[in-house]
Amino acid sequence: MTAVEAAAPPPARSVPRSGWLVVAAKEFADHVLSVRFFVLLIVLGLAAGIPLFLATERIHELASQVSGAQAVFLALFIIGPQDVSIFGLDVSVQGFIGLAAPLLGIAFAFDAVNGERAQGTLPRLVAQPIHRDDVINGKFVASLVAITLVLLSVVLLISGFGLLRLGIVPAWSEVLRLIVWFVMTIAYVGVWLAFGLLLSVVVHRAATAALIGFGVWMAVAMFGRFLLNLILGAIAPVSDSTAIDRALGLYQLHAFVLRLLPTTLYSEASSVLLNPSLTGTNTPATLGQLSQAQQQIPTLLSLDQSLLLVWPHVVALVALTVICFAIGYIQFMRQEVRA
Repeated sequence: MTAVEAAAPPPARSVPRSGWLVVAAKEFADHVLSVRFFVLLIVLGLAAGIPLFLATERIHELASQVSGAQAVFLALFIIGPQDVSIFGLDVSVQGFIGLAAPLLGIAFAFDAVNGERAQGTLPRLVAQPIHRDDVINGKFVASLVAITLVLLSVVLLISGFGLLRLGIVPAWSEVLRLIVWFVMTIAYVGVWLAFGLLLSVVVHRAATAALIGFGVWMAVAMFGRFLLNLILGAIAPVSDSTAIDRALGLYQLHAFVLRLLPTTLYSEASSVLLNPSLTGTNTPATLGQLSQAQQQIPTLLSLDQSLLLVWPHVVALVALTVICFAIGYIQFMRQEVRA
């Protein structure tokens, strides 16, 4: 061996620029071929299909009465069965997707990192010729794509049911609204996916992370409004002797805090996008606003007008996703992953 060869530095390890794509492709294949994927697809399909089947007669009557009118196709997603109430929750397709879609985000992410750590494969994974952050980035992208595939299948199934069973043909404006609503639904699921990924990074046991994730989902999605009313009622009770200004201030505080919940943001934005007749995202807070709302002439908003109403909700959902993912990203980059 010559002196030049002896002094030559060892060859540098080649790190691909798109290492997260390699991780995402492998994770996506594992998701699609897993039993969990098909179970969640069936559960979400039943959750959306049952209320649609029960509301078939109402939708069929509506379609026959207003044949040729606008936004009839969107009734597939916003009309639920009559005389059916489950804990006061919305039993339409829109309501069930808003309630069950977060389960997809938590189910696909609660064991993304701690599952690798429990199996002892995380040290070998980060030892590959990729950047360390490619692991968490690839896992998030793969889970989001898999969830998108599940939701797309459900939406296409519902649309096909409306076309074949009820004979409702959508207009282009309705198709555009449905696409925008679908994108917003993905953003909503992204919040819970990022939250589940954060739990997977912070909590070392997958079972504990799943328990915390589903507990938070139940507290926020099912009992969030009730718990908020209970807490605010205990802190600042409102009685008959309460001044109008103070009562109005408490109502506005209640509405503001309620909008911090992702379920409220999604519910309001989803209602506006799927129902062009809605001209606001909240109920009137004063007598003057109530009077103005009653005097408005019923009309259908265009898509751009509806987007002006819901863009703060979409921005808030994206911001919540970024915050949860950023915290999980920082924690993952700081953790010790050696065996």
